[in-house]
Amino acid sequence: MKIKTWLAILCAWACIQPVIAQSEPAGRYRLSDGPDVASELILTPDGHFRYFLAAGALDEQAEGEWTSDGSIIRLTTVPTPVPPAFAQGAAIDAEDPYFILVTWPNGRGIAGIDLRIGFDSGDPIEAYTQSYGWNLPDEETRNPRWIELSEPMHGLASPRFPVDDAKRFRFILTPNDLGIVDFRNAIGRLDGDTLQLERAGGTMKFVRTDKSHR
Repeated sequence: MKIKTWLAILCAWACIQPVIAQSEPAGRYRLSDGPDVASELILTPDGHFRYFLAAGALDEQAEGEWTSDGSIIRLTTVPTPVPPAFAQGAAIDAEDPYFILVTWPNGRGIAGIDLRIGFDSGDPIEAYTQSYGWNLPDEETRNPRWIELSEPMHGLASPRFPVDDAKRFRFILTPNDLGIVDFRNAIGRLDGDTLQLERAGGTMKFVRTDKSHR
């Protein structure tokens, strides 16, 4: 009887082995969001991950550690990236009043930075920079009181900079770890060959690509 019992246990164990192997999270996953977006998430058996995404002008990446609690995966970027930061630089020389220039630390101008400018009365105006700067429209006669900067592609936003007596402003964007995603226990839900990664209020659907190696 004991031999038959052990044989039954061994048979049952052998039957569930493929199921256990199939649910192993480590592997390569590719985003299934169409041809215009390329993204891959690699979970290695030693608990590390690598991530990248390319979508138009947006490129981002990350690497760090992952843990698993059954069907839940958690990603944490290591080391923690330093976010980019806007700062106000020294006043610049320019012919036009209320001239705004946003540059990298090396002085090269940045196009596509969103501006929001508040005045002593009325509604703020919104605009965006060119690499050579931005001028207040000639027909605008109100006095600016503050300036806010943002770069939506990477989710960057400045503090509100007060406008003093100066009329020509330079702001510097220090990139630090621009493009490195700061995952902090980001949740991924594993369901068979699909991994749903929660990101920025939405979900990224990844599909496993290394099925033959499980």
